[in-house]
Parts: sequence; C-alpha cells; structure tokens
Amino acid sequence: MQRNTLKITLKSSKGGHSTHQESYQKMRSLNIFSGRWCAHALLAAMMVCCAVGCKDPCDDSQTCPGLQRPWYRDSDGDGYSDGIKVCALLKPGADYYNTCKLAGPSVDCDDTEPEVHPGAIEVCDDSRDNDCDGIIDSCSSPPVTVWKPSPGTSWQWQLTGTINTSFDVDMYDIDLFESSQSLIDQLHNDGRIVICYFSAGSWENWRPDAGQYPESLKGKVLEGWPDEKWLDIRQLDVLGPLIETRLDMAVNKGCDGVEPDNVDAYTNDSGFPLTAADQITFNTWLSGQAHSRNLSVGLKNDIDQVTSLVDDFDWALNEQCFQYNECDTLVPFVQAGKAVFGVEYDLQISEFCPEANAMNFDWLKKNLDLDAPRQSCR
Repeated sequence: MQRNTLKITLKSSKGGHSTHQESYQKMRSLNIFSGRWCAHALLAAMMVCCAVGCKDPCDDSQTCPGLQRPWYRDSDGDGYSDGIKVCALLKPGADYYNTCKLAGPSVDCDDTEPEVHPGAIEVCDDSRDNDCDGIIDSCSSPPVTVWKPSPGTSWQWQLTGTINTSFDVDMYDIDLFESSQSLIDQLHNDGRIVICYFSAGSWENWRPDAGQYPESLKGKVLEGWPDEKWLDIRQLDVLGPLIETRLDMAVNKGCDGVEPDNVDAYTNDSGFPLTAADQITFNTWLSGQAHSRNLSVGLKNDIDQVTSLVDDFDWALNEQCFQYNECDTLVPFVQAGKAVFGVEYDLQISEFCPEANAMNFDWLKKNLDLDAPRQSCR
C-alpha cells in the first residue's frame, strides 16, 4: 500500500535547521492534524504555555500562568464583565467568558443589571449610573423659574400707542395681541421682563379671536367700555379652551407672564348670577393654567378676595386703590414678599406716592388710556 510522507522543517533559535519525518497511513483523505503529529503540536503548545503563560485568544494583553486561561464573569449577560480576571484551565462557571464572548473586559459597575454597563444609554432620573461613567445623570430639563417679583420692582404699563422701550425698568406690561414678536425680543434683549395683558373675564369685539366666543358666554356691556361684554366664567368647558389658546400664544411669543384682566365679574352687573365662589374657582383655575405653562401671573384688582388668592398669584396689580381708600386689602401680598403694582389716574403724585412708598407698593401716575407717559413714585 502506498504511504505518504510529511516532512516538517523546524528552524532553530541559532538559525540552523533540523528535519523530522513521520509516515502516516493514507485513509480516506490526508489529514495532517491527526494522530501523532497533533499530539506533538499540542505538546509543543503546552511547552510554550508553561514557559510564557497562555494568552486570551481574543486579547493578547491578557495572560495567565501555565496552561490556565483568562476568564471574566458576566453575571447579567449584557456582554460586559465586572472586570475581575480569573485564571483557570477550564471555564470556571456558566457566567464566565473569555473576551471573544464579551464586548471587552470593561468594568460593569452593576453586573446584576443588564441595562447598566459602559456605553449604555442613560435612563432619565432612575437614580442609576446606567453608562458607568461615575455620574448619575438627570435627563430632566432644569426647572423653569416662574417670575415672582418682590416689592421694589420697577415697571412700565403701556397698552396703547407705539411702545416706548426707553424706560430703564425691570418689567414691561404690554398687550398680548398688539405686541409684535420683535418688540418682545427687543425688550428681552434690553433685560426686561415682559408681561402680556389680555382680558380673561370679558369679550372684546376687536380681538382676532372674538368670533370664537359663542353668544351664550356673553353678558352685559362693561360700564364705560361699550365694546366689551362680561363673560360667564362658570362655563369653563367652553371658556377654558379659548383662554388656554391665549395663554399658549403668550408662551409662543416668549412672554414671561400674563396680566389677565376683569377677574372680578362677581362684583359687577355682569348679566349672570355669579358668586364669590364662582370667581374663586375661575381665578384659581386661571393661575393654575398660567403656572402649568411656566408663566408668571398677577391678580388684577379683585381686592375683596386677596386673602383667598394671595398664595395662587405671583404679584398684584391694582387701579386707583388710593383714590377709593382700599389699599389695605393688598397688604397680604407685600407680607408674602410679593410685589404690588398699581396706578392712579386722577390723583396727583403728591397725594398718593408718600403713602404708596410707606406701604412698599410700586405705584405709577398714568393716563387712563395707558399710553407711554408715566410718573413713578420711586
């Protein structure tokens, strides 16, 4: 029977050569990795491992002494180990792997949670260091601070005419509908807080959304204002969405807060049998809607309900309390550290400014049409 001969030439460390021949019986096919040759090769590999240590087949930098191999535990099966190397001839446990089976021997900071490992996506506010970077990240946006002015905040109130932006004050109160985006941006660039005025408790026939108010909401005409009618504030299912749209407009324009007007309908001849409780319900709903949009909101007039509403509103704005001798009702706002803004139309500044300053109110002398001119008490 014909025999096949395999010649193996090995190069010595001194540069010479040695030859070793072995014959194998020809079977179905030639297989040089079988029989005694394989035994010799394995013996040679064992001699190398004993001399220099066995390497991790997928990471040459990791070695173990003798015939042992490096193994890494991955208890949660996420492909990342806890970083501790175990040297063993055989796999030491079901959850041990060499680096071929791992993303690498990176340290898994929690080897009991498969969602936690190096490079994982941070989960918002779950109190875990998901990506093992040593930081428990918060994915939440920084809380938005609603503007809450304290007494002594300077301001300008102008609802008609071209807005005079030259006053060096902390806050401008301007009309929501009539004020352009560029005007609001300019005031912000000048460092001003921008409050946007709209009427919450009355229908104004000149507003662009006037046609959306059904007749069932409209009551009697406001005294002195023939183009306005009181609204039935009890119908929040109908009125609420209309006001919410206006609040959304304020947000979209970048207003820092709102001044909702005519929120004391229950004290007026509105055409509806409104009660004090109806007004409290509406006003607290209104402040809640503003705050849910991170808008500051002021209580306009409604002086008889100050004690019930001071906690819901961020500041107060009043007209003519010195003329009508009712300013004491606004003191709870100052006691709460909240600004009380106000105007007088008919009195001279000498008739109200000393008392306004003594009460820590921020008062102006204005024209009734609320154009640009102003005189400030301080």
